[in-house]
Amino acid sequence: MSRRDRNDVLGKVTLLAVCLVLPVHAEEPRLSLQALIQQAAKYNPDIQAAERRWDAAKARIPQAQTLPDPRINLGYKELEMRETMYGFSQALPFPGKLRLRGEVAASEADISEQDYLAIALQVIAALKQAYFDLHFIHQSEAVLENTQRLLVQFEATAEARYGVGQGAQQDVFRAQAEISRLLARLATLEQKKQSLHAEINRLLNLPPADPLGTPEAIRMTPLKHQLDELNALLDQSAPLLLQRAKGVERGGKAVELAQRDYYPNFEVGAVGLREEPTGKSGYQVMLSVEVPLYFQTKQRQAVREAQAGREAAVEDLQSIRQELLFRIKDNVAQSERAEQLVKLLGEAIIPQARLTLASAQAGYAVGKVDFLTLLNSLLTLQENEIELHGEMVEHEKALARLEAIIGEQP
Repeated sequence: MSRRDRNDVLGKVTLLAVCLVLPVHAEEPRLSLQALIQQAAKYNPDIQAAERRWDAAKARIPQAQTLPDPRINLGYKELEMRETMYGFSQALPFPGKLRLRGEVAASEADISEQDYLAIALQVIAALKQAYFDLHFIHQSEAVLENTQRLLVQFEATAEARYGVGQGAQQDVFRAQAEISRLLARLATLEQKKQSLHAEINRLLNLPPADPLGTPEAIRMTPLKHQLDELNALLDQSAPLLLQRAKGVERGGKAVELAQRDYYPNFEVGAVGLREEPTGKSGYQVMLSVEVPLYFQTKQRQAVREAQAGREAAVEDLQSIRQELLFRIKDNVAQSERAEQLVKLLGEAIIPQARLTLASAQAGYAVGKVDFLTLLNSLLTLQENEIELHGEMVEHEKALARLEAIIGEQP
């Protein structure tokens, strides 16, 4: 199926699906997904914590590039005469070390940035999925309540037929049993609704018991990209993958820095001298060299550690890339399956089920169809309508997961 054909089908199915959305309770306010996303981006503690870690990582860059603090030296000596000393000293890393330390810190800041973006995308994807699940709960409740109203009518009809000797008493009992089953199912949905409310409030950093409104009607969003295009976007914009790539870059800089530690560091100092009581003054200049004498157990092992860290980062990059490629393929397959099922349910199965129910109602009214056939027709339509809403939700959830992977609308 081409992208244009798929979009046309989605448009037709969306119109049909909207017709199947039953009215919700008027007293409940509408719950906007975009408003929830904005609130989560502003108040979610995981996102805020990741942003603060990024800020902290950026603040470490100038620290790593700056010379160590100088020392002020003061001294006093008294033997045959008194001698006062005053001066300063400054440690000087071997040329290139400060630059490499700054580059390592910059790479760590880049890793923190991608971590922040990945966490933000994951939180938004979790929020979208909870929102879509809540939408499904509301639509399922609406379908079941409509079924309940019809069952009450069927029960009344069965009682009337039984009263004039045209029906069986078990038809009344069967209708009552199905009504009880619906009430139990509605109670389960209500519990799931409360759990989803708590989950959404958690993501918004609100008290779990805070009330929420009714989700807006959803429309199936067509995929903008084919599978190969999504795979290409993975290497360009996926924060989880870019985070690992920055880790490889940081590992390379760490190896260079560890190798540079074979070279000595220096310390220069100048001291002024004054003798009493002669009043003579002078100065002293010093140069200290830090000799890497224990390089066998220190610098060489530090290089091995940095090289192992770089190799681990390379393997992590390959591992996460394979995992993300699998996730992309899996979610694309789920979205395509949902498209096909929504089309089939909306254009064929549900219209046929409605005709079957109408025919069964007419037949039962004149005694040509038994109550079990009528009941099965109603329950089949009910499950088909619930399945349609479920597949629409699964399609949107798959797209939300894809967006969290590649970092943009799929």
